[in-house]
Amino acid sequence: MSAADVHISDTPGITGKWTSLIDEIVADKWFNPELGKVVPVDYERIVFERSLDGMEADLVNSLNLGKTFAVVCDASTHDALGGRVAKNIRSLGPVDTIVLDHPHADLATVATLKDQIAPYEAVIAVGSGTINDLCKYATKEQGRGYCVFGTAASMNGYTSSTASMNTPSGLKVSLPAQAPKGFFVDLEVSAAAPPFLAAAGFADCMARSVAQVDWWMSHRMLGSDYWSSPYLIQEEDERILNSRAGLLPKGDIEAIASLYRVLTLCGLGISFTGVSNHGSMGEHQISHYIDCFAGDRHPGTLHGQQVGVASLTMARLQQGFLASETPPRVAATHIDEADMARRMGDAISKECAAEWRKKAFTSETAASFNEKMEQIWPTLRSELRAFTIPVEDMRAMLKAAGAPTTAEELGLATDFYREAVRHNHEMRNRFSFMDIATGSGMLEAFAEEET
Repeated sequence: MSAADVHISDTPGITGKWTSLIDEIVADKWFNPELGKVVPVDYERIVFERSLDGMEADLVNSLNLGKTFAVVCDASTHDALGGRVAKNIRSLGPVDTIVLDHPHADLATVATLKDQIAPYEAVIAVGSGTINDLCKYATKEQGRGYCVFGTAASMNGYTSSTASMNTPSGLKVSLPAQAPKGFFVDLEVSAAAPPFLAAAGFADCMARSVAQVDWWMSHRMLGSDYWSSPYLIQEEDERILNSRAGLLPKGDIEAIASLYRVLTLCGLGISFTGVSNHGSMGEHQISHYIDCFAGDRHPGTLHGQQVGVASLTMARLQQGFLASETPPRVAATHIDEADMARRMGDAISKECAAEWRKKAFTSETAASFNEKMEQIWPTLRSELRAFTIPVEDMRAMLKAAGAPTTAEELGLATDFYREAVRHNHEMRNRFSFMDIATGSGMLEAFAEEET
């Protein structure tokens, strides 16, 4: 699709106000009703425009990042926007372009990138997930800021202060990084990107409902922290975006803008909480398992595409529990470290077993959990059902956006996807309905029905 093919919608919406509310948050003017105060955030500018062509130098200069510039991109994002950004900021000072060759978001690549950007005062990322994560982590390590020009609405990490990285062992984790000082979106460039990228971003947004169910359940049952403000700031925009799902494959400017708003607001939510739980619980663990352990079986799908399929799995699991008036019961956790080592390798299995133990049930804690669940299940069930989106509605919206809805559509072997469903809860200390399912002894049978 070329920029000339971009469709302009006449759907009522946010034309000309693409960063309303976002501007208030960035300017430290949004009153957080949950905390009863304004919470400062570490951003200076977020700009969405139909076209940024000719504005790049003013945007970068406004951030005072430095006088020598490294534009970091890969081959695709260089062609889409990176080359233009480098050309249009030459009035500010010396500019070099660093084109990464099929980069991976891992610590080895970060080390190389740190050496490459060391001679420059200012770093400008041009790209989405991997490029942004590498730059936000590398510049954080060096104690300096950066900015990013997005090229596709493919994920919600543009404005987050964490980076998804593969550790030396191969385990994918979310590490503290930093948000960009500036985040800039040329909507025409993103609308002209391959449609599967926006579909992946939409699928990442679809995780909200299942993540909120998991997080609230964990809060009520285990007393873990929970904040509603990340959901509050994106609630209205989520409804608008869901109504426009079918316009995303057409490169509709308003639909792409809606998608960027939700992705951005989700990332901004981390500024209030310091954690990503509001958009990343059991469904993301399934995607992480795929990325860490598929190996040669990995179809090359994007994180968001996998999260969309995993969100349907989580919704089926959660809504199955919530359909019953009988509360679930769990037993003491059995951690089979030999089986984990067989599937994960020795190094990763040890890391994961250590994380799993933090939330594992003993006989005593299982009994206490069951007693509390018995007491509050009618109320908890009602509370959780208010957060859900019916599975078939989720599937229909993903289909309309052009996103995969099954492992088969991902190109992933069904037997491996079922393995990911059975074992994803072993990977990190976030308590979800997957932990309840394994504790109740029904996860194996549930996984066998997932395709």
